[in-house]
Amino acid sequence: MLFNKITALSLGSLIANKVFAADLPAIDVKGNKFFFSNNGSQFYMKGIAYQEDSANVTSGESFNDPLADYSTCSRDIPYMQAVDTNTIRVYALNTSLDHTQCMQALNDAGIYVIADLSQPSESINRDSPSWTVELYERYTSVVDEFHNYTNILGFFAGNEVTNNKSNTDASAFVKAAIRDTKQYIKDKGYRDIPVGYSTNDDEDTRVAMADYFACGDDDVKADFYGINMYEWCGSSTFQASGYADRTKDFGNLSIPAFFSEYGCIESRPRKFEEVAALYGKNMTDVWSGGIVYMYFEEANNYGLVSIQNDKVSTLSDYSYYSVEINKVSPTSTNSASYSPSSTSLSCPATNSNWKAATSLPPTPNSALCDCMSQSLSCVVADDVSDDDYGDLFGIVCGMSSDLCDGITANGTAGSYGSYSFCNDKDKLSFVLNNYYQNNGKSKSDCDFSGSATLQSASTASACTSVLSQIGSAGTGSASGLSTFSNSGSSSASGSGSKSASGSSSSSSSSGSSDKKSAAVSNTQNSLGKVFMTALIAIGATAGVGFVIA
Repeated sequence: MLFNKITALSLGSLIANKVFAADLPAIDVKGNKFFFSNNGSQFYMKGIAYQEDSANVTSGESFNDPLADYSTCSRDIPYMQAVDTNTIRVYALNTSLDHTQCMQALNDAGIYVIADLSQPSESINRDSPSWTVELYERYTSVVDEFHNYTNILGFFAGNEVTNNKSNTDASAFVKAAIRDTKQYIKDKGYRDIPVGYSTNDDEDTRVAMADYFACGDDDVKADFYGINMYEWCGSSTFQASGYADRTKDFGNLSIPAFFSEYGCIESRPRKFEEVAALYGKNMTDVWSGGIVYMYFEEANNYGLVSIQNDKVSTLSDYSYYSVEINKVSPTSTNSASYSPSSTSLSCPATNSNWKAATSLPPTPNSALCDCMSQSLSCVVADDVSDDDYGDLFGIVCGMSSDLCDGITANGTAGSYGSYSFCNDKDKLSFVLNNYYQNNGKSKSDCDFSGSATLQSASTASACTSVLSQIGSAGTGSASGLSTFSNSGSSSASGSGSKSASGSSSSSSSSGSSDKKSAAVSNTQNSLGKVFMTALIAIGATAGVGFVIA
C-alpha cells in the first residue's frame, strides 16, 4: 500500500538525515529542456504548488511564508515525497525570515524550489505597470536570500501579469524585471540561476506572449516559461482536451516550457488522467513536466491534503494523483548528446491582440533618483499624504504633459522617462520642480496650497554628468548608469552591480553559508522527532485517502 511507501520514505529520511545529504545538483537550461548539472540527464518537473492561504498571495493581503516554518514543511515533506515530488512552487517569501531548515530538509528529500520574486504588496500591477526601485530591491532581496541553495531551481519574475489583450503593455515591465534580475545575479557572482515567467492560458495572447518572453538576446529573454494550464477537465484525451493544440502552439519555443499550474476541477475527486499525457511521448519533446495546484485544501477546493490541528489527512485527489504520477516514466535525453533545434526566436509583431513594445523600461537606479531629488529646488512637502499624490500629479500633468515626460512609462510605445523607476515622492517632486522652473521660479510657483516647498538644491560632483546628459526634461539617456552611484562607486542596490571591492558578493554568500551550518545543527537535533511525528500522522490517515500503489 501507499502507506508502506510513505513509511519507508519517512524511515529512510530519518536515518539518512542523521548525516545530511549533499547539496542537490543545480538544474541547467539548454535549448528547451532542463538538465541536471552533475550528469547531464534530463529533468522533468513533478511538482506541487505549496503555499497556504494562496488566495491571499494575489489579493494584496498578508501571506504565510511556507519555507520559514520548519515544523510545517518537515511535516509535509514525506507526503510530497510519496507522490514522487521533485519540485515545489512557492508564491511569496518573507526575506526577513530564515529559510535554511526548510531548504535543507527539501534538499535532503530531493526537492527543488521554484519561487516567485514578488509578494502581495510588491508586484507589477497589470493595470498600472511599472518597474521601480522598490520592486527591484524586493526582487533582488529574494535572490540574495536564496541564491546559495542549489535546490533553488529558478525564479518567476511575474505571474499572470498580462492576462488578456487589454494589458499586454505590462509584459514589457516584467521582461525588464527578468533582464535586471539576471544581470544582478551575474554582477553579484552568484551561480547562473534561471529566471522566467508564469502566464495564464489566454487564447488571444498565449502564443505571442510566449514568443515575446523567449525572444531577444540571452541577457534579456526569459530562461523558462510556465503556463497555468486548466484545459483538461475530467475525463478527456490528448486531442480533445486542447493539449494537442497547446503542444503545437509551443512547439517552436526555444526555452523550456512547463505547466506552472495544472489540475482543472470539473468534479471531485480529480482523477488526474492528464498526468499520463503530460509525461507521455506526445508532449515531452515540448513540455518539461508540471506543477499540480495545490497541496493545501482551501476554500477553492484544489487541495491534495487537508490540515486540521496540525494533522495531515490525504484527500481522494491525492490518492488519484499518486497512482498517476508514480507510474509515469518520461523519455529522457542527455545534455551532451542534445542539440537544440533552435536557440533564438523572433519577437512577435504588434497587432490588435499584442501591443507590448520590445523596447524595455530602464534598470532602476536608486542612486540616480537620489541625485535627481537633491538637485531640485521645489519638492513635495513631507507632510503631504501619499494618498494625495495622485491629485497633485493630475494637476501638474494636466497643465502640460511635457512636465511629466521624465517620469512616465509606456509599455506600448516603448517610451520611458529616465526617472520613471523612482519612488512616487521623488517623481512628484520632479514634476513640481518642472512647473516651478517653467513658470518664473517665484515662491508662489512652489506652493500648491502648501503641498510643495522650496529646498536648497545641491548636486554632488558624481551626479553632474549624468543629470546633464538626462536633461531637465528627464528624457535623455546617460552613459555608465550600470555602475553609477552618487558616491562615485558602484551601487549594488541601485544598479545590480558588485561593489568596487567585490566584497558584496562574498559577504552575502558567507552569511548564507553560516545560517545554513547553524540550521543543519539545529535540524539534526529535532529531525528524528519530526519524522516519527510524521509516521504517526501518516498511519492515522492512511486508511482515509490512500490507495494501493
